[in-house]
Amino acid sequence: MRFLNPISPTRFDVVAGLSRWEARSQFGHEVGWYQSTDGSVFAVLVWNIELKHHVALLGRDLAGRYRWVHQTPESATPGVALAAASLFVVAMHAAGTTVYEQGDEGKQVDLFTPVVAPSKLHERFKLLSADEHYVAARAVVGYLMPWLENQDGNFVQQFQSDGFDARIWELYLFMMLRELGHQVSFPIPAPDFLATGDDGQFLVEATTANPVQPGAEPARPTTKAEADLYVENFVVSRYSNVLLKKLEKRYWELPHAAGLPLTIAVQDFHHQLSMTYSGNALQVYLYGRNVDAVADGTFVVREIKEHVWGTKTFPSGFFFQPDAENISAVLFNASGTISKFNRIGVGAGFGSPNVDLIHFGRRRDPDDPSGGVNFSTQVTEGYEEAWTDGLNVFHNPRAKRPLDMSLIPGAAHHFWDGEQFTVLFPKGQLESSITYNVRRVEPPVP
Repeated sequence: MRFLNPISPTRFDVVAGLSRWEARSQFGHEVGWYQSTDGSVFAVLVWNIELKHHVALLGRDLAGRYRWVHQTPESATPGVALAAASLFVVAMHAAGTTVYEQGDEGKQVDLFTPVVAPSKLHERFKLLSADEHYVAARAVVGYLMPWLENQDGNFVQQFQSDGFDARIWELYLFMMLRELGHQVSFPIPAPDFLATGDDGQFLVEATTANPVQPGAEPARPTTKAEADLYVENFVVSRYSNVLLKKLEKRYWELPHAAGLPLTIAVQDFHHQLSMTYSGNALQVYLYGRNVDAVADGTFVVREIKEHVWGTKTFPSGFFFQPDAENISAVLFNASGTISKFNRIGVGAGFGSPNVDLIHFGRRRDPDDPSGGVNFSTQVTEGYEEAWTDGLNVFHNPRAKRPLDMSLIPGAAHHFWDGEQFTVLFPKGQLESSITYNVRRVEPPVP
């Protein structure tokens, strides 16, 4: 019986990749990824600078995290290292070992057993927890959650009810930061994350623009002129509400925030699919400027002093408000939703054989940074997508502590120098997209 079977690096990343920082001394240049037949152990074959091979093995601890449990001696060939790893797996299998206690585990968190009344369950939580269309996302969230500290004790309750979108956004940010190689800790009482990497540290506070009260949602625009006003005023008002509230918290005055870049990561959930079109509204509000096309095909920057929606008037230019110089940048990703978890999960082999995912939208053209190209892709096992794909970082021109671009590679970085915008896009940057979940229907039997 073969006890270690090759798997894709994407599958390893989903299940055990979060252990990399913890076990970084055991990881070198990874050249192979494996899973035991019973799924209790994952392994990575490493080739080091001395041209030797070893295998790091990871098993599930009491909290559900896959962590380092054994390392084989170094050998000259990968075959010898893998043979030694297989012997370890065989011995653990014979002993009936499926959980590897580490001694520092807290209580295991169960995200999907309801703890709130059925009437309070969020519709998207119900889809994630039980619908076959989201089985891949459910697997990704299940492997991820044990690594995220439940700081305020109500994560599960909020995840299942009215805080679902905000908690998904936090899970996305955690995965994005870990993908970049940062160690992620959870400052008490705030902000949400402290990211520590080889090039420095920065803080991230997460927030979401949420729906208005029932009955207060404005009529949807039907013309381009109405749409422009809707985005430039109503959508901007949703961002203004949450960003100004975060400014009032004065996180930069906390002792553990001293001297560190402080960022706010905002996602727009004010309306279904609103994040797919509201990114420009965020830039308009942050800098108090819009970029308008003119008849000759060029563009002009138009300054905006204020926004008006109904009876409410509020100033534009968040970065130019009092105390905003303490915010280094604002992060946004239209793709930071449950659909990204689903796509990555399908790519890792956790999808349902009865469901097809079609991902389509628009990406930056790698050969033409000024334009974009449409795409349509069927998401299958082996599909690859980075957590940073689609991420935008809007840098504050007045920041006391500017955020170094090197801390968030793979994102689009936006700058305003007082006269013009500069945007540094990675090749193929995701601009906007939608994912269709399609259930396969067997043809009728003749």
